[in-house]
This record gives sequence, C-alpha cells and structure tokens, in this order.
Amino acid sequence: MDARSLSAQMIGTVLSERYRLEAKLGSGGMSTVYLARDETLDRPVAVKVMHREMSEQADQLQRFRQEARAVAKLSHPNVVGVIDAGEDGGYPYIVLEYVEGETLKQRISRLGALDVQESLAYAIEIARGLTVAHARQMVHRDIKPQNVLIDADGRAKLTDFGISRTLEGDGLTATGRVLGTTDYVAPEQAMGQGVDPRSDIYSLGVVLYEMLTGDVPFHADSQVGVAMKHVNEELPDVQRRRPEVSSAVALVVERAAAKDPAERYQRIGEMVEDMEAALEVEAARTGATTGEATNVLDAVPPPRRKLAPGSRWSWAAIALAALVVAGALAAVIFISSGGGGGGGGPEASGLQRISIASANDFDPEGGDGEHSYQVDNAIDDNPTGTAWSTETYDAPNWNGKSGVGLYVDAGKPVNATALELRTPDPGWSAQVFAANQPGASLSDWGPPVGSADPVGGRDEISLDTAGHKFRYYLIWAIKPVQLDGGYGASISDVRLFG
Repeated sequence: MDARSLSAQMIGTVLSERYRLEAKLGSGGMSTVYLARDETLDRPVAVKVMHREMSEQADQLQRFRQEARAVAKLSHPNVVGVIDAGEDGGYPYIVLEYVEGETLKQRISRLGALDVQESLAYAIEIARGLTVAHARQMVHRDIKPQNVLIDADGRAKLTDFGISRTLEGDGLTATGRVLGTTDYVAPEQAMGQGVDPRSDIYSLGVVLYEMLTGDVPFHADSQVGVAMKHVNEELPDVQRRRPEVSSAVALVVERAAAKDPAERYQRIGEMVEDMEAALEVEAARTGATTGEATNVLDAVPPPRRKLAPGSRWSWAAIALAALVVAGALAAVIFISSGGGGGGGGPEASGLQRISIASANDFDPEGGDGEHSYQVDNAIDDNPTGTAWSTETYDAPNWNGKSGVGLYVDAGKPVNATALELRTPDPGWSAQVFAANQPGASLSDWGPPVGSADPVGGRDEISLDTAGHKFRYYLIWAIKPVQLDGGYGASISDVRLFG
C-alpha cells in the first residue's frame, strides 16, 4: 500500500483510545503528521505517526523515540512542545502542540522577500528557541523555514527535532548520508564532519538570508551540487540582492554564515544580541516597528532599548550615520551598549575571554542567601532572557547591610583584567573584589579591584590586580536600585577577560 493510501486509511483512527486522526497535515520520509482531536481534553493536537516500514528499522525507531525524549525536555514559547508519545498497533507516535498557521517556507513562497523587521523578528525567535536546545547540548541539525511554524499571533515556533543529536552523537546516518537539508546545510555538515551549535547558526543565517531576499542563496542541478556550493562559495551579498537592508543586518548574515565555524558566532546568544541591536537600527530607520517585530523588541531589556551612548559596533555606527545624512532620523541615535557578539566590548580590544566554572551568591551579613537557585543565570550566556537577582529589600540600604553580591569561580587562578557586567535593572552601584579563597566576610576579600557607579545596562569594568592571578571574582552591590515592590539588584551576565 502506498503512503497516500495508508494516510487516507489512517484518517478516523483513534490512537491509544484518545487521539482521533482527522486530517493529514504533511508527510516526510520517516513519518506523517496528522491533525487530531485529543478526546480526553477536547482540543486539537498534531500527531506525528512513524511509517510502518521505518518503525521496523531499529535505528530509525530509536531516532524517532529520541526526538520525543529530546523535545519533551524543551519548554520554550518558540519551540513546538511535545505533549505525549506512545505506540498503537505497531505505529509509534508523538503528540505535539498544534500550531494553527503556516510554515515560514509557505509564508516566503506566498509573499516573497519579507519585511526586514519581520525577518529579524522571526530569526530572533528561532534563535531563542535554539538557545534552550543548545543549553541542553542538543544540535537541531535541520534548521530550515519548513521547520518553523508561524502561529495565529505571528510568533515563530521551531519544530521537527527528528534528526537532532546531542553533542556526543555523530553527524551521519549508518550509510554515511549527511542528515539535513542541503539548501541550508552547514559546510562541515555537508562534508560529513562533526556538527555543533555553530552548524545550526550557519543554517539560521541562510534562513535569514532567504527571508530578506525571497530565495535561497545557491541553486544547482542536484542537491549535492547545492551542498558543494555551501562548502566552496561565499553567500551572495544580501545588500546586492536587497539594497535597503542595513549594514547591521547584512553583517549578521555574513558572520552567521561564515564558512569556517571559528569565524561564526560561537554561541547562539551572541547572534541574538546582534539581531536585537540590528532590529533597533531598522526600527530607528522607519520610526516604528511592525507586527511581530514590536513584540520581539518589547522583550529586549530596557537598557538596550534606550540606545544609550557608547558605540557597540563600528559597522552599525556607520549605518546610522548614513541614515542621519539621509535625513531618515530626527535625532542622533546611538547603538546600544548592551551585548557582546558584534565586535564591541573587551573582545574588540584584543582581550581573550576567560571561562567561568560556576557562580555563587554572597550574603555574609544576612546569611540567608540571595536567590542561590538563580546563580547559573548569571553565567549561562543568555544576557537577555535570564538573570540572577538579589532579594527585594524594603529600604535602599539593604535593610542595614553594607551590601550583597555574587562571585564567580574561574576554576583556577587567572589574570583577569576586565569584567563585563550586564543587568536588566541599571542604576545600582557595585565594587569588584578578587581572591584565591572566597572569604566568609567582605573584609576577607581584600581591597576592591574595580567598580561601577552606577551600573549601566552593560559595563566593561577594568580590573587592577597588579598582574596577580585570582580564581574568584566578587561583584558586590553596595547601593541597590528601586524596583517594583522594593530595592535590589540583578545580573543577567558576567564575563571575565584577560
């Protein structure tokens, strides 16, 4: 029986006495997706049913089950969620959140090149979904517009982790066939080499290119030919295809889709930061935001949205200067001081980033801790989505304490010369201390080696350690900022450089 006849036969089937298959939504080499009715909860769901011939292959069955387990661990507004999984009558299935709308590929096919702001907004949302996957050491490996659903509210949601792998897994099937879609495949993936999160970043860069231009960058007589172009040819200049695209946006595409993984964004969070700043550039050009871009920019922390002085990217500054000359801006606009992957900050000064092993809260005068369960948020490379915060205090003097803080552990003594600090709540003041043993009291840490008064959205704090190496670095909040409900401070990202 062919796949079409089998799909028709499956309509009306009730899986596990709960999920009634009502219509076919789509089909691939491994499975067919149906619109179904959850008869227990009386709601629509999407059910992905594995093809019988594929379920008889142990490796394919394992991959299918792996998808269910992997995505079930991901909870994010920009990832299609797994609701249930099971097997009925020899048919393994996965029950997914039903997203009413269209795929991003369908949207591009219907409209052609998308609005620049909308393109950035969708790319940011896809990247935010990837952030949670990469945090779990999971690489999607098949980022493409066909695997992005646009819901009724215009939100992008990433789906189909069917060929995802943890970083411990290999990048090939048993027969050596490269997994992924060649229109968006990273060069290393096309060559059958190992993949990591930077491979997803490359594919997302190509997706952004397609949204901006309405077409994929490469065409050839065969899929192999397309793959080899990804290996050997640079992406066409997006500004040649669409001149109104700003340099800020073009350079995001260029860096994301670099052939050498070492020249790409090293973390998806860096790409998010640069796209958010590029979206601010686009919003400034037009004086307003449109559609989903409004929602995405609303999620950018206020310190970023203020476009505070302090040029973050030379290329973005050039783009803005051109806009001023053209009369597109009514006032001088400065690029946000927030973010770190776009060419500003300590890395642009030639400093090397120092890895941080762990973080701990520090409350020596209270002893009851300062949200210790949040400390990893300060070192998770997600400066816009997560943060560590102090307790909320009634008075602006920490209720009688001299301060509270958080310290990071470099794992070994290092000669850190700069500390990059980001917060969604600027205005508080901080001192930085360094030691090779975390002291029980502030006096055990010795004299401060740096300070910020006040702390901005993103600060590069110079550290004067007289050339000595230290393992622990303490950010000590000496003056809180007024928040809803009281006073406190927060840190969304800490980075050391030397």
